[in-house]
Amino acid sequence: NRWRRDGTWQRLHDRLRQRHGRHKHPSAGCLDSQSVKITAIPGERGYDACKKIKGRKRHLLVDTLGLVLAVVVTAASVQDRDGARQLLRHLPGHCKKLRTIWVDGGYSGRLVDWVAQRFRFVLTVVLRPKERRGFVLLPRRWVVEQTFGWLNHSRRLSKDYERLMSSSEAWIYLAMIRLMANRLV
Repeated sequence: NRWRRDGTWQRLHDRLRQRHGRHKHPSAGCLDSQSVKITAIPGERGYDACKKIKGRKRHLLVDTLGLVLAVVVTAASVQDRDGARQLLRHLPGHCKKLRTIWVDGGYSGRLVDWVAQRFRFVLTVVLRPKERRGFVLLPRRWVVEQTFGWLNHSRRLSKDYERLMSSSEAWIYLAMIRLMANRLV
């Protein structure tokens, strides 16, 4: 808990990310959210009507390899655009050279204008082709989906077991630390 509060987990994660040959200040990223169920423990929760899930939502900003740059956990009832605003308002210092962030259609609209007024980077909306049915691999968008898949390999992240949102965020950093440490070995 002390390491979560003082940011030790996040600093360790960021150092390992650099050990993977990633530049300290990335220039591009991908943003998306994932709704997960929550256990019966007390804590903040909501209902995601689109996915029909009662729980929490993880908003992740990842680099072009899928390594986490920033994470925010909210109630599942929070819209993707509102969660993105919350995440973008509190970007860490190593995100200061971001120029492009790829997002899906759920982030289009006022959020794109809001970002253009406040930040140096732009949100690039990647839409699914209307004429295609079934699975379509979207350029650059698959990276964040791959990260969600990596997180689902951690049993502790299959559901949200935490009482505090900050503990849920810390477990995401811990899962990524384990993944990167295994790759270095």
